[in-house]
Amino acid sequence: MEEPLVLHPVKLYVYDLSKGMARRLSPLMLGKQLDGIWHTSIIVHKDEFFYGSRGISSCPPGETVLGPPDSVVDLGNTEVTEEIFLEYLSSLGESMFRRESYNFFDHNCNTFSNEVSQFLTGRKIPSYITDLPAEILATPFGQALRPILDSIKIQPAGGNTFSRHNGQS
Repeated sequence: MEEPLVLHPVKLYVYDLSKGMARRLSPLMLGKQLDGIWHTSIIVHKDEFFYGSRGISSCPPGETVLGPPDSVVDLGNTEVTEEIFLEYLSSLGESMFRRESYNFFDHNCNTFSNEVSQFLTGRKIPSYITDLPAEILATPFGQALRPILDSIKIQPAGGNTFSRHNGQS
């Protein structure tokens, strides 16, 4: 007899790194309205998983230095077990999402969340998040700031760097 199918909820935590400043200053600085500078993470199997300049990290939901998320997006459910998910994360951490691969515009927490969401649910994260770097870089001010912003390494404090040995280190 087959075991019953177990579904695990998958959520996207969305944080505004600018704490509202992007909404107020973007029209003046960029000539267009931005609602935030988004950091995202995936919540599944009772943990929050995110990517930054130290690689893939995890913590209990909402326990990074960023505090509670500004919004939560329900991405659906997954049949992927915790064991398979942790193996998947381990392989990502050794390939696509190594710490040295982090780039503020091109390969960041949102790239990670989008990849993991598609693996777990078959769905992408909202485009207003993934399109933000291109929106900023399409402005003269964004182009002028790119060299400075490319050197920024973001890693919200409060997480444990993910390791292959036991899921967390």
